[in-house]
Amino acid sequence: MIPHSRPTLADDDARAVARIVSGGQLAQGPETAAFERELAVRLGTAAAAAVSSGTVALELALRAVGVGAGDDVIVPTWTCDALHHAVVRAGAAPVLADADPRTHALALADVRARLTPRTRAIVVVHAFGRAVDVRPFAALGPAVVEDCAQALGAAVEGRAAGATGAAAVCSFYATKVITTGEGGAVAGPAPLVAGVRDAREYDERPDLTPRGNAKLTDLQAALGRSQLARLDTFLARRRAVAARYRAALADAPCVLPEDAGAAHVYHRFVVEVDRPVDAVIAALAARGVTARRPVFRPLHHATGAAGFPAADRLWARALSLPCYPTLGDADVDTVAGALREALRR
Repeated sequence: MIPHSRPTLADDDARAVARIVSGGQLAQGPETAAFERELAVRLGTAAAAAVSSGTVALELALRAVGVGAGDDVIVPTWTCDALHHAVVRAGAAPVLADADPRTHALALADVRARLTPRTRAIVVVHAFGRAVDVRPFAALGPAVVEDCAQALGAAVEGRAAGATGAAAVCSFYATKVITTGEGGAVAGPAPLVAGVRDAREYDERPDLTPRGNAKLTDLQAALGRSQLARLDTFLARRRAVAARYRAALADAPCVLPEDAGAAHVYHRFVVEVDRPVDAVIAALAARGVTARRPVFRPLHHATGAAGFPAADRLWARALSLPCYPTLGDADVDTVAGALREALRR
């Protein structure tokens, strides 16, 4: 089977982690600090704080921009459950908004329609690796938190995803653009990041203000630094895989993702098909290819809410094909051929 996702690991990664094991400093320390500095440069922000997961990063970022009890936070319904959990853990209420059918990010008009005096923040997800311009969202007033979990290295008009909002979050889960196994980060202005650093650890503090234990270890940071050093190589290969899919599927009966140039790093290669997605997934599996829906299910399907036509349409039609740096050209051709055959049937 060709897997849907796979971490991109190499001997350099193993050597980087072994160096930390040999040195004996395993917990958060100088390696984590170095990773944070390098990550901030890549994101175009003043600072970054590494934490234990992307979900924790989002919760801490929301708290850092002032979200708390009684507040609303607008999040996309076409996304993973982590956003809903992070908003609730920050003490606020998630307000779902519909998807933009072209970018799969938030639909600006729907966000505008859902604003109230209680809206404290908007989480703009750069969906599936495609960065969107967050300035129109920032112009609405509430703080914008950029979710770069799938879009590290993407840029809009020469500005990195994560560099424009009040804060940005990253995820370094095993199958993200770069990995530390588990892990995440909050990036933004230095005072905001200092607050996140204060909140991520509780030990040896003069007061008992509630804090957590959300640190990233130097073991993980070493892997992250090794991965970050190869990010441009990773992105070049992802874009090459996407280009090969475009050529192979140009006349297939499916809608391909828009070629957005430097704005897209193709964490996912998402196509739209005109037949039941589950049947196509099963047909691909029978041909040795693992494909998936790009999200587990829209959040409003879990809450029972209605009024999200674009997300419902994407749920009915969107299909994520394997797309990662270790996917060979022959594998890309196999996936494309399997999809063409599945759609013919």
